[in-house]
Amino acid sequence: MSEFYLTNEYWFAVIQLVLAMLGMGATLTFKDFREVLIEPKAVTVGTLAQLLLIPLVAYLFVLTFGMTGGIAIGVALIAAIPGGTSSNVFTYLARGNIALSICITGVTTLLCLFSTPFLLDLTAGHLMPADFVMPTATIVTEIALTLLLPLLIGMLILNFAPKYAPLVAKFGIRGTLFFLLLIVIGSLSAGRLSLDAFGWTNVGLLVLLMAVFLLAGLLASLVFGLPRADGVAMECEIVVRNVNLGILIKASLFPAVIGQADAVGDMVLFTLLLYGGVQMLFAGGMIAVNRRFNKTAQL
Repeated sequence: MSEFYLTNEYWFAVIQLVLAMLGMGATLTFKDFREVLIEPKAVTVGTLAQLLLIPLVAYLFVLTFGMTGGIAIGVALIAAIPGGTSSNVFTYLARGNIALSICITGVTTLLCLFSTPFLLDLTAGHLMPADFVMPTATIVTEIALTLLLPLLIGMLILNFAPKYAPLVAKFGIRGTLFFLLLIVIGSLSAGRLSLDAFGWTNVGLLVLLMAVFLLAGLLASLVFGLPRADGVAMECEIVVRNVNLGILIKASLFPAVIGQADAVGDMVLFTLLLYGGVQMLFAGGMIAVNRRFNKTAQL
């Protein structure tokens, strides 16, 4: 299993991302993007928070705590990717503005074609080996083919064959979870995911980073006077990142090679997988807090 996984890690990453975006696309209509015009303030604030505020927070976080190597690159990658496909569901469960969440997800997903390679190079380029060249063209091509194209296909299915859309969405979501599980199993069997090597200090820092992201989103919504429902949507978008895309980019930047250790690449992968797991716990907490807040407000 370990040898097969190491040989095909990149394609595992491709398949899980394509399935995730296909499933997400099957839940989006072209009408959802009208919210950009209907609610320009909230969408603009949410988009700028994703593209400017979060990368800045992550960069300062890395400098403040003296992070280096794979953990620092992993944090930079987390900040450079857009919000995750699960953020819309979490926004709905937390009684947030689901239309705004969908819009921010859609806009930042489209913009990440250009923003992700730029932000990654800007915040993590200096952390790479001296002879490393950021494969910007490759990242742009991968985002277009494995993220935007399946997203568009999913949207077209919903638009022209709506009766099949729920099946496609369910297949995409379950399929990406299955391949993510295979990535974890494959990495563990190859000895590439080691909590001892990662360190509990870094685990704590990653949890703290997530809390700082949440606080940054909350402050941004308060500063710009957004309604609470809009603030919840923006906070979910900021905390819940598209780890699927991060895993694909990691596989492209640090491809696994049989018989060759890659401490930096393994640390980046562990950072992404750990963030992906912990963000679900954070989202669950946000749902519980906001549902209680709404219930209290109604009394």
